[in-house]
Amino acid sequence: MKATIFHNPKCGTSRKTLAILENLSKVDVEVVEYLKDPPSREKLAQLFKDAGMTPNEGLRLRGTDAEERGLPDADADEVLDAMAADPILINRPLVETEKGVRLCRPQDTVLEIL
Repeated sequence: MKATIFHNPKCGTSRKTLAILENLSKVDVEVVEYLKDPPSREKLAQLFKDAGMTPNEGLRLRGTDAEERGLPDADADEVLDAMAADPILINRPLVETEKGVRLCRPQDTVLEIL
């Protein structure tokens, strides 16, 4: 099975999720450091849809200026535009497999899609 993790190596939860994936022999892991190689707006929309969540639910607040920008109360299109322009606003880690997408907070959530 292939798993793509949208990863930030500075994030402890992201590192723990990646470790879970790497320790499973049945998983071929693709690591996308999303701050260096951000997903497109369209990809973000697809990830959130497949995860069954809104872009607002995938918005990172801690350590960002999202609140100052009014993003928690913004519509989904505005949030997606902001995330595409400034990927630090994407909460992580997002993991995508053939079984779905999860925002892996806590990291064990990844097991739901393996």
